[in-house]
Amino acid sequence: MTGSAPAWRPDLFERRRPYLLARNRILTAVRRWFENEGFTEVETPALQVSPGMEPNLEPFQTNLVEPDRTTITMGLHTSPEFAMKKLLAAGAGPIFQIAKVYRNGERSATHHPEFSMLEWYRPGFGWEQGAHDALSLLKVAAKAALPLSESLEFDPNATAEWLSISDAFKQKLGFDPLPLQENIAGLSVAANKAGIQTQPSDEWEDIFFRCLLNRIEPDLGAKKPVVLHHYPARMAALAQIDPGAPQAAERFEIFAAGIELANGFGELTDAQEYRRRFEADRSAIAANGGKRAIDEDFLDAVTHGLPAGTGVAMGFDRIVMVATGAKHINQVLWLPVASSP
Repeated sequence: MTGSAPAWRPDLFERRRPYLLARNRILTAVRRWFENEGFTEVETPALQVSPGMEPNLEPFQTNLVEPDRTTITMGLHTSPEFAMKKLLAAGAGPIFQIAKVYRNGERSATHHPEFSMLEWYRPGFGWEQGAHDALSLLKVAAKAALPLSESLEFDPNATAEWLSISDAFKQKLGFDPLPLQENIAGLSVAANKAGIQTQPSDEWEDIFFRCLLNRIEPDLGAKKPVVLHHYPARMAALAQIDPGAPQAAERFEIFAAGIELANGFGELTDAQEYRRRFEADRSAIAANGGKRAIDEDFLDAVTHGLPAGTGVAMGFDRIVMVATGAKHINQVLWLPVASSP
């Protein structure tokens, strides 16, 4: 689906047409669901001082030139998260957005350098509500995708399995990684015993993800949705730590039809902790030769008062793939980004 044949070619477009028409129906149904739930749809700029702080993501960078010829280094956002949280701090929530987002160096059956992100925030609710929202939207999408969804091997209406990281690791690898968060040697020994090869140069996260990707994720969500929750505290991203389980973060992911569909949090609201995590991310980025600015305006908004709640980011193109049975993300894009001159 990438490279050799122009994406605009009529025969290729005709093959995609059923998926694209289903995409439009899903888009309409999703917006209706959020309206019925009392959300406000928002639009935020793709150009940001800080396009995202995740060390594993490579943003597109550009320069904003003002009329007086002042030049400001900017980036295309990897998620609308920072901007939407500024609106939450101003009192806009509950809110949702379907935004074009940009991640460089990503192209596969489920990745695209420009894609659509469905992101929403519910102030006043715990992380579990965010997971329930995502599962509801999966059902909404499958219904809107009829008749394509009638032949799915995956059942979007099945009762989801809720599985903690601790339980998933114990079931598949025979150990719990959460008590080993400050013990990389112990994690390495446990992984080796489970048949996962490690290297002396591995970081803790390298070993964790190797275990996750090789042994756990391949079996997740093949026939019914799975909510994988309570990630290690050291991998909280921007989730808060669970007050009842300090080794774990209120972070979850939704898997459906073998695809990672959504990532959600019980949202962090402490400005000082945000800064600490951003500084750690910036150091990790710098160690790999990169550079990323911290959005001080965002931290000011959090200091003003970010309401507690849940937030979820869901790949909209991916939910269309799951609902229609598409095997490649290009099948559900009206026109993919060109992969050759």
